Amino acid sequence: MSPESRSQAVAAAVILLVAGLVIYFLPTLVLWIGQYSPPLAFAVGAVLLLGFFAIFWLRARYQRNKSR
Repeated sequence: MSPESRSQAVAAAVILLVAGLVIYFLPTLVLWIGQYSPPLAFAVGAVLLLGFFAIFWLRARYQRNKSR
């Protein structure tokens, strides 16, 4: 395994671990925020879920620009 591929694997593992923790605690967080403001709870949930995909999209853009 080359150092570059090892670095990519570690980065992906860290991202997945953090995303997994966020998704695990997301229902509890949204329900807690929903006691105060349901629209805010919806917004927080949407931002956290979309953030997961945004991280991989940004990482792919960075990798694509880096390879040029």
